[in-house]
Amino acid sequence: MTLPAEPHHAPRLLRLLIAFTAALLLPVAVSGAAATDDDSPTTWTVQVGSESSSQAIQGMAFLPANIYINAGDKVTWEANSAEIHTVTFLAKGQSLRSTQPFNPSLPQNIFQRGGKSYDGHSYYNSGVMTNVSDSGFKQVEKYTLAFPHRGNFTYYCLVHGAAMKGVVHVRAAGTDYPYSQSQYDRQAEKQERAILRDGRQAWEEARDQADEHTVIAGTDNGTSMVMRFVRQKVEIRVGEKVTFVNNGMGAPHTVTFGKEPANLFVPRGNPAKFAGGDLNSGIMPPHSKFTVTFTKAGEFDYICGLHDFMGMVGTVEVRR
Repeated sequence: MTLPAEPHHAPRLLRLLIAFTAALLLPVAVSGAAATDDDSPTTWTVQVGSESSSQAIQGMAFLPANIYINAGDKVTWEANSAEIHTVTFLAKGQSLRSTQPFNPSLPQNIFQRGGKSYDGHSYYNSGVMTNVSDSGFKQVEKYTLAFPHRGNFTYYCLVHGAAMKGVVHVRAAGTDYPYSQSQYDRQAEKQERAILRDGRQAWEEARDQADEHTVIAGTDNGTSMVMRFVRQKVEIRVGEKVTFVNNGMGAPHTVTFGKEPANLFVPRGNPAKFAGGDLNSGIMPPHSKFTVTFTKAGEFDYICGLHDFMGMVGTVEVRR
């Protein structure tokens, strides 16, 4: 409602009436809740993951993790990181454990499944979501579902399992919304800042644990992931060992020398006697180690086959 301009000589009573009317309208204009008389469906946005500008720190979180909508509304998930994620609603009776560890060779894991309207009990999957085109997967940046039925619907990222969970709370149509989209966005921004702060702290702690014979192959606290080898370059002598340690809680990695294999899950080469060529650790889950003995002088470059496109690469320089 637009109030008429006050006349220059308006009677005092009229001026008071205008001020009183404006005061009544003000709470509606600044109210945090998104209550509205418009019953048309609303589309809400959830960010999938987060990252630092260098992509070194990645967030394993749906932002926000909980969103409250009404029956008939839609939710659009937007890829917000280079790290791959999925938005996956499991079928009734299906356990998350049955999907772990993430297997990128299974079509139901990496491609979209289900329709555009969630039925509340079937398997629905976004496919692999990422905001970059060089991840090795088809780039899916947005995924939208309508929610016609009431209920609380839990979903996961298949890549990161229980560490990355969200819930869509669907109430009856016409219910007042507890938060507006702008309030959800502010929550997400606050969570992103916390993820970056925790990632930097984890990075510093990893530096303290690394030395010339110990490389931290990524680290995470279950939400903040450091996608770097720490220390990135080490110098040793012929016959000495380097142990790569994944001391995180949720993110897998690989240590891959030479040509990247078609199947990163399968170990390749002999780490006890490495003189160059192809060597692959296979998938290193959290709390795992991979030790390599270097039997020849030279400079040996390696990558994490899952995250090299983010800058997760390293070098071992072996001297006589």
